[in-house]
Amino acid sequence: MRLFVPAVAALTLSVASLAVTASVTEADMFGTPVQAAVAQRTISIDPRTPWITVERGEVVKFVANGQEFAWAFSGLASSFDLNRVAPSGVLDRNLKVYVWPNAEDLADK
Repeated sequence: MRLFVPAVAALTLSVASLAVTASVTEADMFGTPVQAAVAQRTISIDPRTPWITVERGEVVKFVANGQEFAWAFSGLASSFDLNRVAPSGVLDRNLKVYVWPNAEDLADK
């Protein structure tokens, strides 16, 4: 019984510390919206666009269906559906964006 109490206390503290450090936001995963004026490049999306590739850290303006939005790909995700971050109604279908490591990411390895 003596070992049981310290073990339960240690387990409780471990679970509590994991809960505090596990608060990952959508910005952490996908990046953040930005003003179109700061975009480094523009990608036009049309019915023939099969997917999109960007580099982590890149800021891209998207033009689709007569609308536009810009996104800073500063998150951790390596791929996701662009509809997760696009303003409602801009995209008329699911479109996967692949986020490649940038030169700085590769140099750290």
